[in-house]
Amino acid sequence: MKRFYKAVSVGEAEDGFRILLDGRPVQTPAKNRLAVPTRALADAIAAEWAGQGETIDPVTMPFLRLADTVIDGVAANRDAVIDAVLRFGENDLLCYRANQPLELIKLQAECWDPMLGWARGKYGVEFVVVESFTHQDQPPATLAAFRAALEKQDSFSLAALHVVASIAGSVVLALALAEGELVSIQVFALARIDEDYQASKWGRDHESEVRATSLARELDKAAEFIAAARQESNK
Repeated sequence: MKRFYKAVSVGEAEDGFRILLDGRPVQTPAKNRLAVPTRALADAIAAEWAGQGETIDPVTMPFLRLADTVIDGVAANRDAVIDAVLRFGENDLLCYRANQPLELIKLQAECWDPMLGWARGKYGVEFVVVESFTHQDQPPATLAAFRAALEKQDSFSLAALHVVASIAGSVVLALALAEGELVSIQVFALARIDEDYQASKWGRDHESEVRATSLARELDKAAEFIAAARQESNK
């Protein structure tokens, strides 16, 4: 799509902050009003619009795409989104360990055990940890506790947490980010323990590195989205 506007601004309304293109409010793909809860998030989305050249490239607008997702889908389907995030708790990466070599076993324990310990203390949960890739059910009480934690998230944070959990393969790491226990670079590093170990032994594949860089950037943006959505409004 060719750029059809000159000026980008942010306006305040009863339903939050809106992004204005030449004074006209932006709509979502489903023709809903694009209104976000904080000025910080609105400013970030406005900057994406302002940064477009002669053509509009949605790939360069991650905040806008996430906000559209929230308004057009997540807000009215929170239970389904929570279910989707919770699946990464049912098969949490941190609970599936290698049985060889010893070096990797120790590395996983050193890096992942503290996060399971954090979750135990934070949510009063227990985990089934196995040396296998075969699915093992987690205790129902653990999944119930994670569901309760996810239900407390606002819809904007919840949408971003789905992105984080999808990339990390872990609801524990996603919640640790949401609670401020970890930052995005730590989440990504913990989620990449196995891949980085293999790369240290066998070398790095260019295509895999390009994909990893893209995922790291996407995770960073999701973390920034959460922070902006929670920031106190500067009215």
